This record gives sequence, C-alpha cells and structure tokens, in this order.
Amino acid sequence: MANGEAAQLRLGRVRAWMAERGLDAFVVRGTSDIAWLTSFDGVFDEEQAHCVLVTPGAAVLHTDSRYSEACAREAEGGPIAVDAEPKSHAAWCAARLGDAARLGFDDMMSVREHAAFEKALADAAFAGELVATADAILTLREQKDAFEAERLKAAQAITDAGFAHIVEYIRPGMTERQVQLELDNFMMAQGADGLAFPTIVATGAHGSSPHAQPGDAVIQPGDAIVMDFGARKGGYCSDMTRTVFVGEPSAELRRAYAVLRRANEECEAMVRAGVVGADVHAHAEAVLAEGGFGGKMGHGLGHGVGLDIHENPVLSPRNKQPLPVGAVVTVEPGIYIPGSFGMRLEDCGLVTETGYEPFGTSTHELVVVGA
Repeated sequence: MANGEAAQLRLGRVRAWMAERGLDAFVVRGTSDIAWLTSFDGVFDEEQAHCVLVTPGAAVLHTDSRYSEACAREAEGGPIAVDAEPKSHAAWCAARLGDAARLGFDDMMSVREHAAFEKALADAAFAGELVATADAILTLREQKDAFEAERLKAAQAITDAGFAHIVEYIRPGMTERQVQLELDNFMMAQGADGLAFPTIVATGAHGSSPHAQPGDAVIQPGDAIVMDFGARKGGYCSDMTRTVFVGEPSAELRRAYAVLRRANEECEAMVRAGVVGADVHAHAEAVLAEGGFGGKMGHGLGHGVGLDIHENPVLSPRNKQPLPVGAVVTVEPGIYIPGSFGMRLEDCGLVTETGYEPFGTSTHELVVVGA
C-alpha cells in the first residue's frame, strides 16, 4: 500500500466518523494524529505546528514555511492539499468554513487555542456550532492497516537484531549505561530512524524499578538484567523487554522467571478480537499470584503501540472494552521485588479475529549472558 492510498483510506474513515456525528468540518491538531491521517514521511517532528481541516469534499494541511517544502513533496499525487498561508490555524480555518454548521475539534487542542478558535470564528461571523470530541483520531488509530503493520514489523526486526547483538556483548563489570549505549548505537546502525523511547537497562536490585534510568550500576554475576527497548522505523515504534541472567541464576530467579513466562504466554494465548482488555490483565495478575508473586507487578499488562509508544487500547483494569481487530498491543507482565530484583517479559503484536501475532522472534527461553 502506497502512502497516498493509506491516506485516502484513513480520510474515508474520518469522514464516516464525521457523518455519524453530523459534523460538516473537523480540525485535527495532534501531530501524531496528523502524521497518521496524511501518511506523510520525513516531515513531522515534536512541534505542534500543523493543522488539518477535513470536510466532506477536501482535506487541507495548514503548516508554515519550515515544513511547507517537505509537506508539498509528500502530498504530491495524494488526497491531502497543503497550504502555508501565514495565518494562525484559527484564522485560517475560520476563513475556509463557508456554510458549515458544525465544526468538530479534538481534545488535543489546548484551552488557549480553543479560545483563539472561538474568537476567530466570531470575527469571521461563523454562525455554527463548535463541537468538542474526545480521542477522535486516537480511537480510529487503534485499528492498524496493512501499511502500518509492515512498518511496525520493520521496527521490530531492528529491535530483535539489537537483542541478538546485546546478549553477546554483555559482560560482568560493565555498567548499565555502557550496555544502553551499545544497544542504542547498534539499532541506529541497523537502520533505525531513532529510538521509540529511552532505553531501559537495569541490573540487580535496580531492576525492581520498572522505568529505571540506566546509570553507573555495575553488572555483577548472579544479576538479572531488565532491558526494555525499541527502534523507530518509518515513523512507527517497536517495544520489547527481555530479562537476561548473568551466569547461572539462583533458584529464586529461575522460579520467578518461570512464573513470569507462564503469565506472558497464557495472556498472549488469550488475546484476540473481542476479549476485554481488563480481563487479560486480571489473568496475568492471577497467574502471578498463584506463583507466589501477587501484587508484585503494579503496572498495566500492556498498551497500544503505533506512531506513539503508548496508544490505545490498553490491557489494564481501566479498559472494560473489547479489543478491536487490527489493534497492536504489548503483553508485558513484570515481577518487582524492591531491594532484590526485577524482571519483565514483553512482546508487541497484532490482535486478530483468531488470536495474537507477535511481531518479534526473540526467544522466551531463559537467557544466560556474560559467559
């Protein structure tokens, strides 16, 4: 699927969503939402510098001179027009609404910008209604298309290669920071556009902090090392955690890892379209408790992944909705014993009608490093 085809399909989904709600126009402001809608490559950065106005007959990206050349290049032959007129987004949209009666906006818009839109619309004598929506594009983004799945797989392939490399690299006496830099640099050398998120490398007792920051802690024989990392490729993220052991693990670590692996694999076997996210999380908690580690996870079992590292849907107690076909979610049970050790086992994969298809190929077997 080409970029323009992907954008056309996504515009169709947005317009169908608009029609269901009686919206004549819709303003998209979130950068990741705009990247998804336009399917432009190599354009967007962290700045909230863009706006897309969608109507039944047109879709126009409003940007500025810093991005206009790249946007025009990416828009060629596709369904998205580009306009770099030097106006505020509010004034630009107000001038284009014509006889629209209901203008929708998503909750990525700040309170300040919403006030600016209200003023610009009043100045333009807009007599219609400004309609707030919640997670509009974010909800549509839950279901990945074939274009997105291929990019997610490409990002995961780099991540898998990174794991294969780092288990051969790690030796006792290295610091967490050394391992992190080696892993990051390897993924970049393998073609990653960037990192999906800051890499976590946490050894020994430091591993009991799920989002530990790699530092000067020295890897010692007998440690469990938690590594949570991912590449970004073509705008899309990968996310994987593996826990490896420095030399022969203790009986306690072996037992904990066996329970962790069981929780991961039983939950992955449970995931399919229609299963409720909270129920999958509850099963992980039950397996951990049965194994003697009740209450030792603390975080949700998983989250959506795509253009952003954290998207919907989630596998957590707060998600009472059935998983949609085409969602991409992580399954990442963890065990954290303060002052002693931590471990996590995470895959990222596609929710289908019949099951769960992990993107990665890295083993779930217990891995010993530093030999």
